[in-house]
Amino acid sequence: MFNNSVSISMSDDDDSNDLNRIRPTRTRRKRKKPGHRTTTSELPRYFLRLLLRHWILLIFLLALALLLFESTRIGTKPELKKHHPDSNPNKKIEGNLNRLDPTTKVIAGVRQRCLKLLPPEELEHLEILDRKDSTSPVKKLVYRTGTDFASSHVRGNGTRFNLFTGNQSFAERETSFQVSETVSVHCGFFNENGGFRIEDEDKKFMRSCQVVVSTCAFGGGDNLYQPIGMSEASTQKVCYVAFWDDVTLATQEAEGHKIGENGYIGKWRVVVVKDLPFMDQRLNGKIPKMLSHRLFPEAKYSIWVDSKSQFRRDPLGVLDALLWRTNSVLAISEHGARGSVYDEAKAVVRKHKATPEEVEVQINQYRRDKLPEDKRFNGKKALSEASVIVREHTPLTNLFMCLWFNEVVRYTSRDQLSFPYVFWRLKVLKNVNMFPVCTRKDLVNSIGHVRKAKPLV
Repeated sequence: MFNNSVSISMSDDDDSNDLNRIRPTRTRRKRKKPGHRTTTSELPRYFLRLLLRHWILLIFLLALALLLFESTRIGTKPELKKHHPDSNPNKKIEGNLNRLDPTTKVIAGVRQRCLKLLPPEELEHLEILDRKDSTSPVKKLVYRTGTDFASSHVRGNGTRFNLFTGNQSFAERETSFQVSETVSVHCGFFNENGGFRIEDEDKKFMRSCQVVVSTCAFGGGDNLYQPIGMSEASTQKVCYVAFWDDVTLATQEAEGHKIGENGYIGKWRVVVVKDLPFMDQRLNGKIPKMLSHRLFPEAKYSIWVDSKSQFRRDPLGVLDALLWRTNSVLAISEHGARGSVYDEAKAVVRKHKATPEEVEVQINQYRRDKLPEDKRFNGKKALSEASVIVREHTPLTNLFMCLWFNEVVRYTSRDQLSFPYVFWRLKVLKNVNMFPVCTRKDLVNSIGHVRKAKPLV
């Protein structure tokens, strides 16, 4: 008998395959990473990462911002600082005052002092040198005097020529440059009513000076700085004279600086001048600066120091270093910034130290006279700074100073403009020591102008 049943074998694998065929297929998606949220505690680290990543860009932006800021300041005038009542105006003065340290410079790799003074023990034994120059082409000066000036006033009306200067014609100007053994020249003090009056007692003292260091402050200008650095011998042989007017006298007395009964303030003999001849106080200052041979007729040597400076060296030592050892009759500080008178003229106008019109008149005349644009004459720098003048009183140097004074009266008060012209015209003056800026800095402590001089009314 046949069995009709059919046996079917089944396994677990078959079941799983069937299930797979029935179950729908699902694609697997990438799970998104949860976004990183910066917490407060992580902010510094976050900004540090940004800085490290973009530091070049940040530096560029900062540089651009600084460039834009500076560009807005170009061409704008800085705001003037208002004077604070508690501020100390003497702070700069005190920094430079009474300094005795030498000024030095490097020459061929070796640092040397600019002013080569003798040792202190030798300075004590220096005597005033009495030199006779028989080779000088000028033996005698005749100073013009008279009453031929039309105006009876001390100060000229519409002109700077007056009773003090005399009315020098242009022809007389030309003649004064012609050198001979005897030269007649205008040189101030033309008329006894011309002003710049000095008391007889002061005149007597001034006639006793053989060597003089002088300065002046008119119109209440600068303070009087005591000289320092001199030897004991120099204090006995050298006169120190400061010229004031009544305005300066009142200004200094108001600040407690009074002239003693002996006529001195410290080492300075103070001479109070009456009836200044010029409205321009700068021009009044040229009288003691350039005409020391007229004020000190018996002096053999003089040293001029601008009122903005403090003289800080031994006077006899200075004469020895700048005149005697160099065989010079005139030593003057050269200009540190420029060498040409024509460049200086532009600077004077640009800095408003004279009007363009008066500078033009002077420079045009110098061009007509064919003053060269050379920056050196006779091997010397043409332009001087002239805040320190050391000279021997000889007929030739006295003539030079007279001619120089006449030029600043005729033209502008800026003596830097007229010095090269007179130096060029008076070619016989050769023994001139144009010492460099560093030597001037060794001679004086530069203080600067303290206050503006008041003009005469």
